[in-house]
Amino acid sequence: MNKSRMKKIGMYLFLTIGAIAMILPFLWMLSTSLKSSNVTFVLPPKWIPENPKLDSYRQVFETVPMGRFFFNSIFVAAISTFFQVLICSMAGYAFARIQFKGREVLFYVYLATLMVPQQVTLTPLFIMMNMLGWANTYQALILPGIFSAFGTFLMRQFFQGIPNSIEEAAFIDGAGYVTIFFRIIIHLAKPVFATLFIFAFMASWNNFLWPLIITTDTTHMTLPLGLASLKGRWTTDWNVLMAGTLVSIVPMMFVYIFTQKYIIKGLTHTGLK
Repeated sequence: MNKSRMKKIGMYLFLTIGAIAMILPFLWMLSTSLKSSNVTFVLPPKWIPENPKLDSYRQVFETVPMGRFFFNSIFVAAISTFFQVLICSMAGYAFARIQFKGREVLFYVYLATLMVPQQVTLTPLFIMMNMLGWANTYQALILPGIFSAFGTFLMRQFFQGIPNSIEEAAFIDGAGYVTIFFRIIIHLAKPVFATLFIFAFMASWNNFLWPLIITTDTTHMTLPLGLASLKGRWTTDWNVLMAGTLVSIVPMMFVYIFTQKYIIKGLTHTGLK
């Protein structure tokens, strides 16, 4: 067996082990959600339940207002993702294609905000929202998520790769930057839009800390907070919790399935491999 063949077998073996390690928690979650509570932690674990039951899924919807949590998560994630993609694309286009004084300095200062931990900004952000009277509101959940230095960087990298001849031809026809952006550039940027969309949607969908701080009632709580409420102080019904967790990841799976073909394409265009 030659060296290259052994190297390929080793790589496949490593990837297979990695894939199994990644999928095992999901299989345990599915298995646990179908078991009764008395066999959840038996050793050795039974991956396939002898009498699979759907009682845990019924209990999830009876214990907490899952429909309300779903609506809040979908609404907040969809609105914040839409505006983040729009704002980051416009900012990225300005930093990449429009010449103005201090452009590079401003961009690198904006990029440096990536180094500021989220926990540092929570207190001033909460004070600002409270002063505006926005505590426990959708706008408080959405507004902080529509700005992203990473998203702007991603868009800028893509827009820098667009040939100048496209813009020059549009300028000759009398178009301005706004017209060029909305009528030409947006159509060229679909792969990177999809990439930023999935990143922004996942970040908003999984966000736990900010909704925990800014919301205090179930009316505006999102799914991560709703799932946390399934965890008791002294004991936890893991079957119900795993059923709720499995239900909560279904929308993300659909989003990923329908946009996955654009992700690698978008990252390749921006140079983030």
